[in-house]
Amino acid sequence: MFKKIFDNFKCLLVGYVIFVGAVSASYAADLPKLKIAVLGFGTVLWELDTIKHYGLDTANGFDLQITKMASSSAGRVAFQANEADAIVADWLWVGIQRNKGKDYVFAPYSLAVGELLVASDSDIKSLQDLKGKSIGIAGGPLDKSWLIFQSYAAAKLGFNLKSETEQVFGAPPLMFKKALSGELDAVINYWHFTAKMKSRGMRTVLSVADTSSALGLDSTTPLLGYVFNRALPNSASLMPNMVKASQEAKKILLQQQNAWDRLRPLMKAKTDSDFEFLVNGFRAGVPTKPVNLASVQEMLNIMSKSGGDQLVGDLTTLPDDLFYAADVN
Repeated sequence: MFKKIFDNFKCLLVGYVIFVGAVSASYAADLPKLKIAVLGFGTVLWELDTIKHYGLDTANGFDLQITKMASSSAGRVAFQANEADAIVADWLWVGIQRNKGKDYVFAPYSLAVGELLVASDSDIKSLQDLKGKSIGIAGGPLDKSWLIFQSYAAAKLGFNLKSETEQVFGAPPLMFKKALSGELDAVINYWHFTAKMKSRGMRTVLSVADTSSALGLDSTTPLLGYVFNRALPNSASLMPNMVKASQEAKKILLQQQNAWDRLRPLMKAKTDSDFEFLVNGFRAGVPTKPVNLASVQEMLNIMSKSGGDQLVGDLTTLPDDLFYAADVN
C-alpha cells in the first residue's frame, strides 16, 4: 500500500516538474530576446552562463540568447551587421565607432587589466631591468597594456621601452606556453592567462593599475564592457535589463563559492590553484564605482600619443553618453 502511495507521489512530482518546466519555457518564449555574440571560449561566458542558470534574464524581463563566436572580430562583424544586439568590447573601439556615426553605448563589465610577469627566480625587478630582454605580448603591437607600459616608461623612467627591448607578439595561448617554458624574459597577456601563470609561480613586476595611478589616471577605469546599439529596438530597450542581470550575476559570483564550483568545467582550470587564481582574478575585476570620465579622456590622450591614428583613428574627445550610467551595486 505504502509503495503504491509512494509511486503515485513520484508520478505527481514528476508531472509537477514537467509542468513547471513547460510554463517556464513558454514564459521565456514570450519574452523579448537579446542576442549577444561572444567568444566561445572567453571568460564572459562565465557570467552569461550564470545569468542563464539562475534565470536572471527572465527575472529581468528578457530571454538572453548566446551566440558563441570564433573570435572577437567575428563578434564585432556580427554586431555591426545588426545580427547581434550586444557584444563585449573595449571602450576605445566603441568610441571610435561612435565617432563614425554609430549609436553604440558601453556598459562597464570588467576592470581586469594587463600585468607584466616574469619567472619567480628572474632578476628583473622593474621595467628598467628589461633593457636588452625579450617581452612576449598577446594582442599585437597596439595592445593597450603594452602602450600604457610604454607611456609609463617614457614619462616616469625616461627610457624607450619599445626600442630597448625585443618584442615577441602572438596569440594568448602561445605567449602563455612560451612564458612558462622560459623562452621569454617577460610577458604581457590577457588577465585569465595571467592568473594561470601566477598560479604556476610567475610574479608580477608591474600592472596597468600601478602605471595608471603613477600617470595620474584612475586605476579603476573599466576597459571592457557590454556594447549595445541604440539604433536596434531590442538592444536599446533591453540595455537596462541586461545591465541589471549582469550586476546580479556578479553579486552571486562575488558571494557564492558554489556558483564557481558549478562553472569549473567551463573554466578549464586544470588545478585547484588555477581555479583559485581565476576566481580571485574575476572578482578583483568587478567594477565597484562609476566611471571617471576625466580619467578615461586622459587615457585616450595617452593611447593617441602612443598608438597614433592606427589605434584611435580620428577620435580625440570622448563622445557624449558613451558610457551607460547605471548604479553600481
